[in-house]
Amino acid sequence: MDSLPSLCTFAKKIVPAPLDLNEQLLHIRQSLTGILPEIFLMLLFCVILLAELILIKSPKRKQVANILHGICVAGALITFVLVCCQWDSGASFRFYPLLFLDHQAIFFKLLILSAWLFTLMHVRLLKYDFPPEFNAILIVTVAGLHLLVMSTHLLTIYLCIELVSICSYLLVALQPNRKAAEGGIKYLLFGATSSAVMLYGISLVYGLTATMNITDPGLYSGLMANEPVVSVTAMVMLLGGLLFKLSLVPFHVWTPDVYEAAPTPLVSFLSVAPKAAVLLVVIRLTTALPDPYFPVLGGIALISITMGNVGALWQRNARRLMAYSSIAQAGYLIIGVTVASKLGFESAVFYVAAYLIVNLAVFFLIDLLQPRSSANLADFEGLGRNNVLVAAALTVALIALAGLPPTVGFTAKLLIFSALWDGYQHQESTWMLWLLIGGILNAAVALAYYLRLPYLLFFKEEKDLPLIPAMDTFSGKTMALGLTLLILGLFARPEWLMNWISAF
Repeated sequence: MDSLPSLCTFAKKIVPAPLDLNEQLLHIRQSLTGILPEIFLMLLFCVILLAELILIKSPKRKQVANILHGICVAGALITFVLVCCQWDSGASFRFYPLLFLDHQAIFFKLLILSAWLFTLMHVRLLKYDFPPEFNAILIVTVAGLHLLVMSTHLLTIYLCIELVSICSYLLVALQPNRKAAEGGIKYLLFGATSSAVMLYGISLVYGLTATMNITDPGLYSGLMANEPVVSVTAMVMLLGGLLFKLSLVPFHVWTPDVYEAAPTPLVSFLSVAPKAAVLLVVIRLTTALPDPYFPVLGGIALISITMGNVGALWQRNARRLMAYSSIAQAGYLIIGVTVASKLGFESAVFYVAAYLIVNLAVFFLIDLLQPRSSANLADFEGLGRNNVLVAAALTVALIALAGLPPTVGFTAKLLIFSALWDGYQHQESTWMLWLLIGGILNAAVALAYYLRLPYLLFFKEEKDLPLIPAMDTFSGKTMALGLTLLILGLFARPEWLMNWISAF
């Protein structure tokens, strides 16, 4: 536990002394300068919302949509610059003890912004026609995720998850069709359940420890002072909302229906950005958790990996297949956290960065082959023969998800398994060995469904009359080539990411 270089270990050393009223006001004013990207996002939200209200009746609807989309892209780039400018401002609390800004938070903010920018490009290239509220809600979602990666208080974490969840419900149900409404309602029902479980867990933790500040040493000592069963129960309930956003068992049931109901660019964003933000929260919580918690989290990870892989074997829709894939991939993300070591932390962060790149690529390339379609697997038969570049890029991305060389997915899984093996050698915990064996066996099982789509693309005869022709655009093919080179390049030079991660 002491070797984990997380926020909690560092933040305890810089907790400010009790402040009088004038000092508190000064601290609030100084804290505002530390959340400039989030303030800018709120201003951008107001601008987009006001512009939509004014121009919604304009006869030039397409031109207005393009202008608003351009404003969002410019806003995302400005936010990216503002976040990069925070890199040299030392680690410190904002609105103590609610938020904490450090290199970890900045790195994850950049991941979230990258997913947002890619989603906007996806929407533009594939010519999606979303309702006017889409851009405004997506901006609020990004702002909520930014605040979540800085949260160091259980109530702040809860409120940020609720903000992101409510925006996600609206985004999924935004399309005017029955399937979207059904997916949004299922998402809402399971989200409300996990939210209630998490809130009850927070109340239990507060009752046991008399604190909700995860950087407070009293949180760990309070949990250790109680029976392990009581502490673990409280912490697992607390993690309910986090497990829901990660699509981990038993809060995973919503995932296939939502992935099938929502448009592909939106599914692409929701499949990676919330997972990245929640992973950092889980990493930060680990230093405040008693040892009996880690085998439970390891068991959840292994069950999620197994259920995700088994469920994916029977799918006939590409988006539902990717939904079960995300359940399994989330289990691999958590494996690094269960090790509770420096190597485990770094491998988990590398894995989420690699997963973000690969998953965004898969959804984009699927949509490039069958744009704005239901993405049934049968519709991809034979498309690889006429769209060789895009189909080859999709094959590379799926191989990366399977964890095979020469892709960054192989490097990510190798780091996760290496961290787990290293943890087993140091701690000699039998559950770690079983988790390692189960993870490797599941990686072999996953090949059966990850290679199904390439098989259909290249080894099946194309239908006489495809329902939807593939997009044959220079921009789309350029992005496909760029994504392929990035996935292969990070395998050859993983230090491009790892050196940055190791510097936290």
